[in-house]
Amino acid sequence: MTSSPPRPAAADARPRIALPADDEDVAALRRALVAKLTYAVGKDPIVASQHDWFVATALTVRDRIVDRWFRSTRAIYEQKPKRVYYLSLEFLVGRLLGDSLNNLGLTESMRAALAELGVDLERLRQIEPDQPLGNGGLGRLAACFMESMSTLAVAAYGYGIRYDQGLFRQQIKNGWQVEAPENWLASGNPWEFERPEVLYHIGFGGHVERVEDADGVGRHHWRPAETVEALAYDTPLVGWRGRHVNTLRLWTARAPDPLGLEAFNRGDYIGALAAQSRAQTISQVLYPSDETPAGEELRLRQEYFFCSAALQDILRRQMEQNDGDVRGLADNVAIQLNDTHPAIAIPELMRLLVDVHGVEWDEAWTIAQATFSYTNHTLLPEALEHWAVPLMERLLPRHMQIIYMINALHLDRLSAQDRIGEGELGAVSLIDESAGRKVRMGWLSFIGSHKVNGVSALHTELMRQTVFSTLNRLYPDRIVNKTNGITFRRWLMEANPGLTRLLVDTVGAKVLDDPMALEDFSAFADDAAVQARFAGIRHDHKVHLARLISERLHVRVDPGAIFDTQIKRIHEYKRQLLNILETIALYDAMRAQPTRHWTPRVKIFAGKAAASYHRAKLIIKLINDVAQVINSDPTLHGQLKVVFLPNYNVSLAEAIIPASDLSEQISTAGMEASGTGNMKFALNGALTIGTLDGANVEIKQRVGDDNIFIFGMTAQEVEARRRKGPGARDLVAASPVLRQVLEQVSSGVFSPSEPGLYRDFVESLLDYDHFLALWDFAAYYETQRAVAERWHDQKGWWRSAILNTANMGWFSSDRTIREYAEDIWNVPVLKT
Repeated sequence: MTSSPPRPAAADARPRIALPADDEDVAALRRALVAKLTYAVGKDPIVASQHDWFVATALTVRDRIVDRWFRSTRAIYEQKPKRVYYLSLEFLVGRLLGDSLNNLGLTESMRAALAELGVDLERLRQIEPDQPLGNGGLGRLAACFMESMSTLAVAAYGYGIRYDQGLFRQQIKNGWQVEAPENWLASGNPWEFERPEVLYHIGFGGHVERVEDADGVGRHHWRPAETVEALAYDTPLVGWRGRHVNTLRLWTARAPDPLGLEAFNRGDYIGALAAQSRAQTISQVLYPSDETPAGEELRLRQEYFFCSAALQDILRRQMEQNDGDVRGLADNVAIQLNDTHPAIAIPELMRLLVDVHGVEWDEAWTIAQATFSYTNHTLLPEALEHWAVPLMERLLPRHMQIIYMINALHLDRLSAQDRIGEGELGAVSLIDESAGRKVRMGWLSFIGSHKVNGVSALHTELMRQTVFSTLNRLYPDRIVNKTNGITFRRWLMEANPGLTRLLVDTVGAKVLDDPMALEDFSAFADDAAVQARFAGIRHDHKVHLARLISERLHVRVDPGAIFDTQIKRIHEYKRQLLNILETIALYDAMRAQPTRHWTPRVKIFAGKAAASYHRAKLIIKLINDVAQVINSDPTLHGQLKVVFLPNYNVSLAEAIIPASDLSEQISTAGMEASGTGNMKFALNGALTIGTLDGANVEIKQRVGDDNIFIFGMTAQEVEARRRKGPGARDLVAASPVLRQVLEQVSSGVFSPSEPGLYRDFVESLLDYDHFLALWDFAAYYETQRAVAERWHDQKGWWRSAILNTANMGWFSSDRTIREYAEDIWNVPVLKT
C-alpha cells in the first residue's frame, strides 16, 4: 500500500489570503451587521438563528456592492461605452457570499466582525443555498464570464430566467436518480432586487394581420392569443477588488390577471388560478422534460419569453439614451447568444425593429447581423435544437413568417450570386425538410450573426469541417475561435486558499491580479519543500472531502489514496461508462492478485442526468451498483472505493476539485466542445487523464506531454471507426479483460436483485458502440496503470502537479473576455 504524500507540520487547508482585517472596517461591519439583523431581518441578536445571521451578513455585503454598482452605472451613463448583453438560458453562479467578500477584499474584516458577535463566517457560507440556475459547463461558463466582465470593467448585462426550482435536486434511491424540486428560494434571496417597474408583455399564439397606414405602407401586426408578464429581478455581480459591478437581470413569469375573479366567485377556485399557473410554469424549472408535446412547447415558451423580455429591455435602454433612435443599435450594443437556446432572439429583434419601430427590412437585417454574435457549444445534432414548424406556426406565428423571409432572402442571395448549387440549398436552408419540417436554430444563429465562435481550437476546426461546413465555405471569415476560460477568483482563491497562499509566497502577490504570473511557479517544480507543502495542502483538502463523503454516503475512504475524479453532466459522450467499466476491470484484477501491492484508489463520481435521458440514468444506477459491491468487499482491505456524490453543484465542486489527484476528461474525441472542468482541476494541480478532445488539446500543449495522460482515438480516428461500423462484438471477443467485465454486468453480478437489468444495455453496446467506450477501453486501462506507476514516484507526481498549476494562466476567463471584447464585440474596457 502506497503511503500518503509528505505533509509539512503547519499545513493549513484555509489560510487567510485576503487583505488583513482593518480595525475601522471591522467596527463598521459589526455595527452594520447588528443594524441589518435588527431592522432588515427583524431579529434580536440574542435569539437570531444562523440563517438570520447569514441574511444580515449578505445584506451588509450587498450594501457595499450597491455603492460600487451605482458608481459603475453612473460612469456607464456618462461615458456611454458600447454595452454587452449576454443572453443565456443558464447562469450557474453558485453561492455569492464568499465570492463577493473575496472580490471586495472584506473576507478577514467580516470574519473578525462576526467573531466579535459570536458567529463563524465559515458556518454562514455553508448555510447559503446554491443558486441552481444551470446544469454544468454552459451555466458555469456564463457565471465566470459575468465575473470577468465585471473584473475587466466591461459594461455588461446578463439576461436569463429566475427559475423558482432551478434544474432539480438529485436524490439517489436504490441507486437510481430521482428528481425532486430544488426550492432554493424558500427562504428568499438576499442578493437580488425585485424591479416591479421593469415589466414587459410577452405574447404567444394568435394570428398575424397585415394593415396599411395612411400612406398605404403595409405593416404586419401580431395579435397574440395569450400574454404573460416578464418581471425583472436584478443581482449586482462585483468584479475583482470591487472596481466595477455589472447586473445579472433574471425574469420571472406571471399572468397579467393573476386571479380570475369571476370564476373564483362561481366557486371555480382552481380555474380562477389557471392563467397564473400556466404563466408561472415558464419560470418554474430549467430544462423541463421534452418527451411530451407539452414539454417541448414549454421549452420554446421559456426561450422566447426571456429573449423577448431582454430585447424589449435593451431597446428601451437604447432609445432612452439615444433620443429615441433604434437605428444606431449595433453601434451601442453587442448581444452574445450563449448556445442556440436564445436563437429566437434574432427573429424577435427583426419583429421589434420592423413591426414595432418601423425600420425597413433590409436595414433591420443589417442592424441585427451587426448586433448578434453566437457561441456554439456542441456538435451534437440534438443539442443544436430543431423546432417543428407546426409548433412554431402555432406558438409564434409572426416569428415563423420572419424566419421564412430570412431563409428565402438568404437562399435567393446565394443562388443569384452562383455561390451554391441547386443540390446544396437544402444543406444551408433554415428549414430541415428531411424528417418532418423543422427550423434549424443553429443555422438561424449562424446566418443572423456577424461572428460565430467555437470554444476550443479543436472544436472550432470541427465546426468548420462538419456541422457548419457548407456555411463556412460560403462565409469563410465568420467562424472564429475563443477558447473557454475560468475565473481564478472562484476556482483558485476561494476554492483553494492554501494553494493561493503558496503561490503568493513563491511567486509574489502579482499572481492575484495577473494569471500569467503563474508561469513563474514553474521554477519551483523541483523544490522539495514546495512539493511537500503542495502535497500537504492537497492532503488537507482530501481529509475534508473524506469527511464529507462519510457524512453523506457513510463510506470511509483513505485520504492517502489517489482521488480519481469524474464530475460532470452524465452523458454517454462524456463516458462515465468507460470509467466504471475500467473500475470493474481493476476490481477483478485486485481480487485475482490479492498479494500484489496495489495503489489505493478512490473513484469519485458526481453529476446529473437529464430527467428524460434514461440511458444516462441507467449509467448512474450502474455506478451505484458497482460501488455497493466494491465498497462491501472485505478482501480489498479498503484499497478501492467507489462513491457517487448526489446533487452535484458549484459548492460541491469547490470541495472536490482541490482534493482531486486525477482529473477524468475522457469524452469521445471530437464531441466535447471545450470543457472547463479540465481547466479547474489542472489549475489546482490535478493531473489529467483524457482524450485529445476539447480544451484537453490546448492543456496538453501548455503543460507538456510528460505532465498529462493522453489515450485513445483522435477525432479523425473516431470518425473513421464510425464509418467502418462501431459494432464491438469481435473486439470484445478478443479481449478477455473486457469480455469478463461485460459478462459480469450483463449477468447481474452487480444487480443480483434484478439480474437482467443491464442485459439489453450491454447487447446494444456490442451491436452499436456509438461513443466508442469499448473501442477505447484497452488504451484507457493501460493508461490507468501508468497513472498508478507515476503515483509511486511522489517526487515526479508533485513536479507534474506544480507544472500543471504553473501553466494554466492562459485559461483565465479574463483572457477569453478580452478576446471577445477585441475581436467580436468591439467594446472598450471601461475606465471607472
